[in-house]
Amino acid sequence: MKKPREIAVQVLQARLAGDDYTENLLETALAAAPLSPPDRGLCQELVYGIVRQQLALDWLIARKTNGRPQKATLQLLLQLGLYQIFWLDRIPDHAAVNETVELAKRAGFNTQAGFINAVLRGYLREVAGTKKLLAELQTKQPWLGYSHPEWLVSRWQQRWGNDRTAQLLAWNNTPPRTYGRVNTLKYSGTKESPADLLRAKWRHEHVEAEFLTRDWTGENLAFELKEHPPLATLESFAQGRFYIQDPSTLLAVRALDPKPGETVLDLCAAPGGKTTFIAQRMNNHGRLLASDFSADRMKLVAQNCERLGVTCVEVTSPAAFDDLAAQCDKVLLDAPCSNTGVMRRRVDLRWRVSAEEIKRLRIAQRDLLNQAAPLVKPGGVLVYSTCSLEPEENSGVVKEFLAANADFKLERERELIPFVDGVDGAFVARLVKP
Repeated sequence: MKKPREIAVQVLQARLAGDDYTENLLETALAAAPLSPPDRGLCQELVYGIVRQQLALDWLIARKTNGRPQKATLQLLLQLGLYQIFWLDRIPDHAAVNETVELAKRAGFNTQAGFINAVLRGYLREVAGTKKLLAELQTKQPWLGYSHPEWLVSRWQQRWGNDRTAQLLAWNNTPPRTYGRVNTLKYSGTKESPADLLRAKWRHEHVEAEFLTRDWTGENLAFELKEHPPLATLESFAQGRFYIQDPSTLLAVRALDPKPGETVLDLCAAPGGKTTFIAQRMNNHGRLLASDFSADRMKLVAQNCERLGVTCVEVTSPAAFDDLAAQCDKVLLDAPCSNTGVMRRRVDLRWRVSAEEIKRLRIAQRDLLNQAAPLVKPGGVLVYSTCSLEPEENSGVVKEFLAANADFKLERERELIPFVDGVDGAFVARLVKP
């Protein structure tokens, strides 16, 4: 039976090979491995933690190897041991070293086992001093101390200053919490509160949750799952009584304010979180069109609609938009973006995003807004949203759009910032066509 550290290394090796995103690789590996809940948790912590902290880990390795490059798997094994020593308090130092050395031997690195042992034990003699160095890096070289691309940290410092940027970097390095919303469609016709009924169900399923209230969520809608069995094993999940999504994603639908009986288009619908919340706000009455530029991802929308009992959705394609000219009361464009507001959820993102990508996305976002505009009827609403923190993708795109579309007016816009609002980052603009 494979152990959590062994599975973690295999996932990280597959990541280096470019097979898939880390989250997908880990999910597949854990599905095939009969690990106990604590071991699953350890494996996930090791994988995500090493990816997040890889720059700082590589800095530690370089200090003991005179900057000599190591073979990829050997580098991973050193990262594994060092992460446990400096970032995981619950792992005894001797266990971190011994387990890593034994894993190296099982992986065929018998001749290098002594080298790994020497590097790790060298750091065991310098734990306090090294932790002080790592803390100093967070102030002197925050991009290195917090393990983020230097260009991105510099960009954020110019916008928010050093202290607030450090708050964002620290946020990105913390494991994300699990949030969701009550699906009221599954409780239609009941006199009791859907939230109370769901909580009663959870008590039998050993789910511990606390409801979260923000000015855009209202009460008894969003919640944080504190403790729970695997979600796929819960009857309440299979029955579609709740949907997992960060509270920040509810803001766009609140701004859209869909009503029963309206014609609404969700332009970039996959995987369906906002689509199903729109249907919930419409009480399944009206015409809700869902589209996406990826046909494969639209399958996720259909699956989520079926599980949550959404019946008012019609799947459409961008090719059919000409038939919708001036037909929609409301259009939501949750545009593809750099995702810098959800960096703590997408562990690979910081190493994939680039300044050039942000420039390219800005052009695509503006084009999508121009494509959506003719679909809105007079008196209608167009909501533009992203999960980016970058002004070029947010207010910058809106300003460009308004300059070219005088028939639209900006009614309001809002940005959610993780270190201020305590949720994922998001931007939402409500545009009206008088």
